[in-house]
Amino acid sequence: MKHYDAKHIKNVALTGHGSSGKTSLAEAMLYMAGAIDRLGRVADGNTVMDFDSEEKKRKVSVTTAVASFEWKDYKFNLIDAPGLFDFAAGVGEALRAAETAVIVLSGKSGLTVGAEKAYKAAKQQGLRRIFFINKMNSERADYFKVLSALKEAYGPAVCPVVVPYVADHKVQCYVNLVTGKAWAYDGGTAKEVEPPEFPELAEMHDMLCEAVASIDEELMERYFSGDPLTPEEIFTGLHEGVASGDIAPVYAGAGQTCEGIDLLLNGMTRILPSADEAIAETGVKDGNEVEVDVDENGPLAAIVFKTIADPFVGKLSYFKVISGKLSSSSHAVNARTGEHQRIAKVMLIQGGKQEDADYIAAGDVGAVAKLADVQTGDTLTDAGQVIALAGVEYPAPSLSMAVKPKTKGDEDKVAAGIARLMEEDPSLHFEQNHETRQQILSGQGEQHLDVAVSKLKSKFGVEVELSVPRVAYRETIRKPVKIQGRHKKQSGGHGQYGDVWIEFEPCDSDTLVFEEKVFGGAVPKNFFPAVEKGLQDCVKKGVLAGYPVVGLKATLVDGSYHPVDSSEMSFKMAAALAYKNGLPQAAPTLLEPIGLLKALVPDDNMGDIIGDVNKRRGRVLGMNPMEDRYQEIVAEVPIAEMGDFSTVLRQTTQGRGSFSLTFERYEDAPPPVAQKVIEEAKAQGEVE
Repeated sequence: MKHYDAKHIKNVALTGHGSSGKTSLAEAMLYMAGAIDRLGRVADGNTVMDFDSEEKKRKVSVTTAVASFEWKDYKFNLIDAPGLFDFAAGVGEALRAAETAVIVLSGKSGLTVGAEKAYKAAKQQGLRRIFFINKMNSERADYFKVLSALKEAYGPAVCPVVVPYVADHKVQCYVNLVTGKAWAYDGGTAKEVEPPEFPELAEMHDMLCEAVASIDEELMERYFSGDPLTPEEIFTGLHEGVASGDIAPVYAGAGQTCEGIDLLLNGMTRILPSADEAIAETGVKDGNEVEVDVDENGPLAAIVFKTIADPFVGKLSYFKVISGKLSSSSHAVNARTGEHQRIAKVMLIQGGKQEDADYIAAGDVGAVAKLADVQTGDTLTDAGQVIALAGVEYPAPSLSMAVKPKTKGDEDKVAAGIARLMEEDPSLHFEQNHETRQQILSGQGEQHLDVAVSKLKSKFGVEVELSVPRVAYRETIRKPVKIQGRHKKQSGGHGQYGDVWIEFEPCDSDTLVFEEKVFGGAVPKNFFPAVEKGLQDCVKKGVLAGYPVVGLKATLVDGSYHPVDSSEMSFKMAAALAYKNGLPQAAPTLLEPIGLLKALVPDDNMGDIIGDVNKRRGRVLGMNPMEDRYQEIVAEVPIAEMGDFSTVLRQTTQGRGSFSLTFERYEDAPPPVAQKVIEEAKAQGEVE
């Protein structure tokens, strides 16, 4: 593929709801442009974009993929984003590399949540937006119903460009409202036909012209005075309207059968902004914000928007060059670490395959292998002018599960494998919870974690099981008690003797508070640290369920010693006996962690979610109205009850809802809850 300048490169993200046909659309574009010689199908696992083994197995996209083609003197880089909510991280990656988001909708399903979220994300990041109503070859497809839903949601910005003519429950042809020409398709081959007459056609044309005329006052006057707009004026108006974000054109077709794909490609060529027309990037140089122009003669600044970690091929970093050129002779620096990066070779990306390139210039997308310590979101920049670009936005994890290897002793292998997966997918989180002695994997949902587990096995040879994580409870006491701990042992030679009286009482502290009030040398001062050390060891496990003890003050008030047999170990043992005997008499109580929940939900679902929070023993603190008819529900909820909240929230809101949960404090667990936890601890041998 020849080199293109930024004026002739268009980077396009394919976004939308799962199963709307994004990957099939990408395949059709590549096929129509001659970039591939056969049309693959998702169901057959042979598409360019779904090259990952998990995608072939599941017949669904789980990661971002990139491929390019040439069409009418332009190079298009397609970035295909997953549609399933569990893989929303891919949407952030795709949008970071694109200037335009093509939001794909199914003609059968209409304006779905995934399309709404894609539109909102693209708008927030300043990307241009167009719609493609896919699957028009289905009998149940309804273009005008989908268009009506788009108009209702996004107003006059939405305007039709390609409209299908349907008769006998089948699309007979597609009408290009700009040129007035109609095209019928047979086996993917287009044939110009006589434009049909149907009631909606004039209305659709007026809708298009009004949207275009609203961009320019002169056009507006001409249009409303009855002077028709020329095709060239409409194309120019569409280009300007899309570039400013004031127009979101609507195309239609069927990716699986290549219907209307050439019309979409022609439209994208005429109306989508090129890489040099992207909204200016803002970078940070020497602590100051600077504007970074798309200029291949400028200083190097390339954003790494995706990473692939393969145990055989190695690490592959996908990047988009904003300024300058990146080649094997580039002296690149990682703006985050300051480390120099050796660029072995740069490559163009075609799905799962790479092709060597001399260089990748500003506006274009490429890949480079085996960059040490380079992460997704890093900037590769000129050593003389270090510029850091904005990274990639990833959603916070919403579901956590405990990971246990099937083979004992494989914990280190699990941690190493997940670390490699996190290079690929920064939306995965992993931690070693030393308190519960569990490895915790967090992600966007059940499917997200299931894919991670599957990749651990296929890529790194480690099999694991997922389970609900243990909750980090605490224990405390509610009344004071004074107790003796006496350790005496005689077994020939020197014996062991330690005797202490300790007052245990509640206090407000997360750690043990130790004091001594011994009079008359009943216990020598040199044994005080041993008594404290003995108690510090004990509070790691409570007497109820083996959880750490908090809010405990221990005061050494008396005791006795033997001049020969007493030792530090003896007094440690005596303190431990006092703890073991005293705490059961001090009204021990189990504490459960309480989290602060902030759930963002549509108005219509507010009652259902509040009801669900109440069922989880939550206390709603308030509701805050948000934009776009959303409400923020603020509540305090026991963390132990929140295991499946992300799943319930997604089901109730059809994926529109989101939430954050942060630890707030500990509270007394209700007796039924405490009793259940204590019984489970006894069954597991945590306490006697």
